[in-house]
Amino acid sequence: MAKIIYTHTDEAPMLATYSFLPIVATYAKTAGVEVETRDISLAGRIISQFPERLLPEQRIDDALAELGELATKPEANIIKLPNVSASLPQLKAAIKELQGKGYDLPDYPENPQTAEDKDARAKYDKVKGSAVNPVLREGNSDRRAPGAVKNYARSHPHSMGAWSSDSKTNVATMGAHDFRSNEKSVVIESDDTLSIVHVATDGTETVLKDSLPVLAGEVVDGTFMSVAALRRFLTEQIARAKSEGVLFSVHLKATMMKVSDPIIFGHVVQSFFPTLFEQYGEQLAAAGISPGDGLGGLLDAVSALPEGDAIKQAVAQGIADGPALAMVDSDKGITNLHVPSDVIVDASMPAMIRTSGHMWGPDGQEADTLAVIPDSSYAGIFQTVIDDCRANGAFDPSTMGSVPNVGLMAKAAEEYGSHDKTFEASAAGRIEVRNGAGAVLIEHDVEPGDIWRACQTKDEPIRDWVKLAVTRARASGAPAIFWLDESRAHDAILIAKVNTYLADHDTSGLDITIAKPADACATSIERIRRGEDTISVTGNVLRDYNTDLFPILELGTSAKMLSIVPLMNGGGLFETGAGGSAPKHVQQLVKENYLRWDSLGEFFALAASFEHLAAYDDNQRAKILSDTLDRATETFLNEDRSPGRKLGTIDNRGSHFYLALYWAEELAEQTEDAELADAFASLAGALRDNEQKIVDELLAVQGKPADIGGYYEPEDELATAVMRPSATFNEVLASL
Repeated sequence: MAKIIYTHTDEAPMLATYSFLPIVATYAKTAGVEVETRDISLAGRIISQFPERLLPEQRIDDALAELGELATKPEANIIKLPNVSASLPQLKAAIKELQGKGYDLPDYPENPQTAEDKDARAKYDKVKGSAVNPVLREGNSDRRAPGAVKNYARSHPHSMGAWSSDSKTNVATMGAHDFRSNEKSVVIESDDTLSIVHVATDGTETVLKDSLPVLAGEVVDGTFMSVAALRRFLTEQIARAKSEGVLFSVHLKATMMKVSDPIIFGHVVQSFFPTLFEQYGEQLAAAGISPGDGLGGLLDAVSALPEGDAIKQAVAQGIADGPALAMVDSDKGITNLHVPSDVIVDASMPAMIRTSGHMWGPDGQEADTLAVIPDSSYAGIFQTVIDDCRANGAFDPSTMGSVPNVGLMAKAAEEYGSHDKTFEASAAGRIEVRNGAGAVLIEHDVEPGDIWRACQTKDEPIRDWVKLAVTRARASGAPAIFWLDESRAHDAILIAKVNTYLADHDTSGLDITIAKPADACATSIERIRRGEDTISVTGNVLRDYNTDLFPILELGTSAKMLSIVPLMNGGGLFETGAGGSAPKHVQQLVKENYLRWDSLGEFFALAASFEHLAAYDDNQRAKILSDTLDRATETFLNEDRSPGRKLGTIDNRGSHFYLALYWAEELAEQTEDAELADAFASLAGALRDNEQKIVDELLAVQGKPADIGGYYEPEDELATAVMRPSATFNEVLASL
């Protein structure tokens, strides 16, 4: 029987699955397609690491490892929902919840000394950060707005804040002594095993990584950020924000860049509160309180210290003395510096640009902002968009074009594969990358605390990326720009490879060029203001940035994008959009039994999954399910059945009912398979006849608290009851 693997993930997407998956499984069965789930949630990943400590009934398999293996096979058909890329505070919170549920899990070892602690730390570090995506992404990314979504956005434009020509909003970035400026890059000539070694000034050698397998043609980079330069830069920007009267904000990705960016975030916290750390730094360190956990974790932890009240006063004084801080939640006093995972650059920057270049200040009002992005690798694209909006005003979603993306990400390409090769220099000296014969390929002089990292980009994914770019340019007719900078070490090598591999394809009649990221961004903006589309062909980090930046400006959200990953060995991975607002949605559900999460991305991913399955398995009914689902989704949009924003309107569960209704009606009306049409005619009729009753049952539960039995690991029975509250809908669906 043909299979679709549906991932069980976290937060709002996971809760939505309790409602939507029964519909998917019921409809899929009519085409002989089985839908199975695999638990790759943060809780599930944690539990799978410690089977020896758990009761037999508590143990679960390592579903992520299983799916990683499946992704290398041609039969793979995986629908991947957004998952938590856990920051350290999130990881600790999940561990605490699971311990409270009776799981015998160790605490996260901050400073592991024993072999047992080191083993536990290694297992938790496998789970921390973006542990899922590098495992599953055995292909490159094809991400674009489906036609139905783009048409809807043009006829129902989302709100955009007006821009002023005298806006003081800007990006601040280092430009020197950072990852971009210190980068060195080499191409590996033959299969080898590299090592990374720290050589202290007295000659003492410490092996940081003893085995780094590489393949012929692979690109290996090494770079570092000077912590002294970082601290000078941060001090200057804090003073600049105060002088200019704008909010101070920092934009990192402490989830995906789970080693380097939490360290950088910690330096931001220390730089903003210099007096606090001068006075109490030793006490905080002795208590195991890390600035990398954020101001929120610090304030929670110091309550137990004798100096707790004085430290809290020093924090309050630091806030008073510094520039106004951008806020995550001004009502609750949660600042930009409270939690490292609260302000994620790829989502936070386009949201700021969409809102007149404003973030929220401590007074609950919007204000111009200094957006601090320390590393200069890609900060320039955001400054380019800000400068354009300052000069030309806000974009118009009713007329603007689109910027689809072809992204290089397979096999943990580029910076997003660096976390197991990122180190904080323990002493002055050199960090070297050596080949198997001991020859030094890359070296950097470092000082204590400098953040050094290496990353890999295999040749096969680069070839596939170029092929995908040509394929998309041919299919769409839009020009394609490779966002690469010849003055950057890594990009210079990629430019040579791109030019070589483009020659393997028929590019006649296609407009394919290479430009620096800021220039490519400027060209793309100029074209979207004219209503024209431009394919951005980018590396892994820019893939992440661009697939939030442009969709948020065009559509109001990146969750409505079609995200296909054609796996290099023939399978398909279908991703369903971003999950950035998922925590707030869960909080609202628990408080008032209302889930605002929009599953539209799942509808598109599911249609693409059925289409892929139809081609792989020669399954005509799967193709019918795909085509009818696409038409049903267009009706869904035109009828405005996405979740409302307030109680008394349909929420996520109601949107699923309407999708099921429109899909059943499309299946009943299609003429390619009479037996299938007959089967769905009675279901469509029953759903339509009971529409008001079902909607009333779904609305009736709103306004009261909902118990799902846990945030990171809800109880299935409770979550099912909450997410499937219409007995009538459940009965009609079961009748198929």
